Amino acid sequence: MSIIGIDLGTTNSACGYWKEDGIELIPNRFGEYLTPSVVGIDETGELIVGKFAKIRRMVEPASCAATFKRYMGSRQQIKLGQQVYSPVELSAMVLKSLRDDAEVFLGEPVSEAIISVPAYFNDIQRKATKAAAELIGLKVDRLINEPTAAALAYGLHEKPEDAKFIILDLGGGTFDVSLMEYFDGVLEVHATAGDNFLGGEDFLEILVDLYLSKLGRTQQGLSRVQVRQLYATLEQAKHTLSTERAVKIPGFLSSSDVDIDITRDEFAHASQPLLARIQVPIERTLRDAGTHPDELSEIILVGGATRMQVFRSLVARLFQRMPSIHLDPDLIVARGTAIQAGLKEKNQALEDVVLTDVCPYSLGTAVINDNDQRGDMGALFSPIIERNCTVPVSIVRRYYTAADHQKKILVDVYQGESRLVKNNIKLGGLEVKVPTGRRGEESIDVRFSYDMNGLLEVDVTVVSTGLKTSMLIQNADSNLTEKELIDSSERLAALKFHPRDLEMNKELIARAERLYESSLEEDRIEIQHLIRYFESELETQIPHRVEAATQQFVRFLEALESNSIF
Repeated sequence: MSIIGIDLGTTNSACGYWKEDGIELIPNRFGEYLTPSVVGIDETGELIVGKFAKIRRMVEPASCAATFKRYMGSRQQIKLGQQVYSPVELSAMVLKSLRDDAEVFLGEPVSEAIISVPAYFNDIQRKATKAAAELIGLKVDRLINEPTAAALAYGLHEKPEDAKFIILDLGGGTFDVSLMEYFDGVLEVHATAGDNFLGGEDFLEILVDLYLSKLGRTQQGLSRVQVRQLYATLEQAKHTLSTERAVKIPGFLSSSDVDIDITRDEFAHASQPLLARIQVPIERTLRDAGTHPDELSEIILVGGATRMQVFRSLVARLFQRMPSIHLDPDLIVARGTAIQAGLKEKNQALEDVVLTDVCPYSLGTAVINDNDQRGDMGALFSPIIERNCTVPVSIVRRYYTAADHQKKILVDVYQGESRLVKNNIKLGGLEVKVPTGRRGEESIDVRFSYDMNGLLEVDVTVVSTGLKTSMLIQNADSNLTEKELIDSSERLAALKFHPRDLEMNKELIARAERLYESSLEEDRIEIQHLIRYFESELETQIPHRVEAATQQFVRFLEALESNSIF
């Protein structure tokens, strides 16, 4: 029984599977690889999905829904005729359509899938995606980030040498950026960023507004059929502007309408606010990864909206080169999920590839906000594992009592980037008792350990007593068995040490101290500076920073020791 890979997209969805000689995409009942992510109700009251729903939406928009992926994880309710559905329920209908087509194509039942999600989906949105699969009885052990799937589809794991890539995924409703590196058989995500409310649909809105302004009209007064006709016509115009410098749009809303010409330059100028938004996550990803654009081997475009020339021109200007576009951007993610399905089945041809990932959001706890005099701001967010930290990772931070005679400390766990915890997502919490004393006398060590399966272990140790309390939080990406949980916990246990406590690092500092004692003047100042730098990098507990600092420190010590008189 095959595991299928599914790209559950905002505008279109697709699926595929891995067979002995490679990937095969699965066509739907119309022989097409793309199934519109549209759900509707026909004139008889029956639910329709995909192509029929997209066609019906042109004439009966109130009875159809699209782009509901944008609202996954929210309480948004979407009305179809007299019925109200959640984004999870609508997504489940799209998944069922894909699963049914796959069963017909494969000639066997399909009960398990790998589903892709935007890298920037938070925990609630990921849980909603898995819930949609569960509604139709589809087992999903693990989700895959869309850029990771794209990297697999482009064969970045088959490159002959180490290389860094940036993947720009502009779909119908979301934009994701991921910086990845392939080395020594490992495909690693270094940093991700994105915008959940920016996609091709937003560029279409710009083009619609531009057309209407040239026509001297607004959408007010247009019938629902006219509005859908307007959007369908301008969607085609958007596609034309990807290959042509101008497009002529015949008057169609009324007999008095004139033909309107729109140039690519006019569209680009009107799209400047969106293009500026696109630049923000690109810069953030490069900054988080500590990578200069010149260090990139390749720029990969994913998603149908990347066909727009205004987007490609922006990318070429930012990176001073043309991106890679030799695969169909609409089907790249589906191909990657099929490869991931093959990985899961442990197919021999793929077993040597190791996927590592990063935390797309920071994980931390709440601390007292001394400046909240009015009581309307709430607690502050104290990050423990920063966003884009490569997993698996384990980091400890120390916190102190905030009041005299304090008997307990509440450790709440949050995910997000906001300074205020009320704007982040609470994942859980635990309470620990501490001996009473004056403010700041008692302290706790809070250790977060996070792995690729989305397993977050929280260990809280009272420093004065050694009493330890622990909590386990499973990310929506994971649905681990008891044995897998034990295995993951054992792997994380190996990370639960502070780098400063490693004998190797203690010995390096001791070597530096001996050199300091035997040196004078400028040499002493330089050694002291390097010791402080090395100790500060150890305190970050971030593996790649510790490793880089260690290598630099060793080279420095060896250079000093090589100056020996003998």
